[in-house]
This record gives sequence, structure tokens and C-alpha cells, in this order.
Amino acid sequence: MKPQRPIHLNLLKIRFPLPAIVSILHRASGVLMFLFIPLLLWLLSSSLANESAFDHIHQCIRMPMIAFLIWVMLSALWFHLVAGIRHLCMDAGIGESLIGGRIGAYLVLIFSTLGIALAGVWLW
Repeated sequence: MKPQRPIHLNLLKIRFPLPAIVSILHRASGVLMFLFIPLLLWLLSSSLANESAFDHIHQCIRMPMIAFLIWVMLSALWFHLVAGIRHLCMDAGIGESLIGGRIGAYLVLIFSTLGIALAGVWLW
């Protein structure tokens, strides 16, 4: 008789290790940056049209909701950059061990939190 296997895998009950969480967030930040590309291209295109359009875009960026979206985009960019550097280090053989992976994940969280906080201070 075969042992009963779970039919439905509940991802909310699984405890992922910190390096796995950082890796998943790295992918999610990449998707978020990809989704922001049309907005950024539209802002760039509109700002380059003429001087009045540039002034209008400049005023829109000062609105709290738009500033928040820019902060989210900068946060995704910064986290993706820091986590990408971690992945490049791991590809070079640095931090491939279990302890090295945990230390690298903690460093990514520390440096990305600092960068995200500085981006918020810079925007507001």
C-alpha cells in the first residue's frame, strides 16, 4: 500500500529559508521593474515633447501618489541591484555555502533597506 501523499501543496505552511525568500523577492522586483517600464517610457517621452509638457510632468511627480510610485520603482531597482550583485558573487564561488548564503541574504536585506530608506528621504 502506498503512503498518502498530500494532494494540494500549501505554500503558506512551508517555512522558506532566508536565502530562498531573498531569491524570490529578487525575481519579484525584476517583474515589478518590467511592469514599470511603460510608465517610465511615457514619462520620458512626455517630458521631452516640449517645455510645457516637461513642467506638467514635473508637477505630476510632486504629487504624493506619483512620488510613492516612483519610490516603489526605485525600491525595486535598488533591491534588484543588490540581490543581483549577491547572485553574481555566488556565480563567482563566493558565498555558496549554507552559512555564506545566509550571510549574503542578510547583507542584501541590510543594504537594500538602507538604500530604500535613502531613496525615500531623497524623494520627500
